[in-house]
Amino acid sequence: MELKEVRDETGVVEVGGVRREIQLTLMEDPKVGDYLIVHAGFAIQKLDKDQALKDLELFAEIERRAGQP
Repeated sequence: MELKEVRDETGVVEVGGVRREIQLTLMEDPKVGDYLIVHAGFAIQKLDKDQALKDLELFAEIERRAGQP
């Protein structure tokens, strides 16, 4: 998920047009624009932006294929 806002120890992330508020307490120096793995409402890991975008494309392709007969 992409970090869109930082508010002290919380943040707002977005993926696929869906936004969620999360805890940033486990992250070191989170910045707007970072791509994060989020689990149970906590950011747990930063991702390389290029790899994150490739992974999101792959997930979208899997979803498209799953919807085909």
